[in-house]
Amino acid sequence: MGDHKEQQPVRVGAAVRRRRRALELTLAVVAERSGLSVPFLSQVENDRARPSSTSLEKLADALRTTAVELLAAADPAASVDVVRAEPVAEGDFDPRTRALVRGHHQLHASEFTGDHDAGRELQHRNDELMYVADGAVEIEAEGRAYRLGRGDTLYLTGGVRHRWRATVPDTRIIVVAVAEHIEAVQHRSHR
Repeated sequence: MGDHKEQQPVRVGAAVRRRRRALELTLAVVAERSGLSVPFLSQVENDRARPSSTSLEKLADALRTTAVELLAAADPAASVDVVRAEPVAEGDFDPRTRALVRGHHQLHASEFTGDHDAGRELQHRNDELMYVADGAVEIEAEGRAYRLGRGDTLYLTGGVRHRWRATVPDTRIIVVAVAEHIEAVQHRSHR
């Protein structure tokens, strides 16, 4: 079996809805600005209709963005993508980061092998999950230290400042996060 990537047309509806809601606009206002009908816009948002390039441009203008941006934030209708493991030379213990998902999707996933810059503080807009595949780590989040070993997970809501470091050589961490372009989290008030 070879590597396989099956890509079908994108579903722009969710991207249009996210943008419209982010601007706090009703379908009626977008219809008025774009010259497109409310029923058509509703069908687009629910992926029951695909706008032509002209309609997409009108819609993008009404949403104060571009058609390119809407398409970039669109969801793939269906996709299958295999990301194969990368060969590692024997005796290579250098820290590595590898993307586990290619392209522009709702989730991002990365594998970190070896140590990590423990002094670097991270803060992501959306939620993320850290899974220890091998080894052990210490994670500092919300003023507390968490020690995780093989098989342990830590879930962080969007906006939590954190840092981590490997405490065992050849540690492997899998991090899965909601993509930054997704409006998954309401703005939380910080204490």
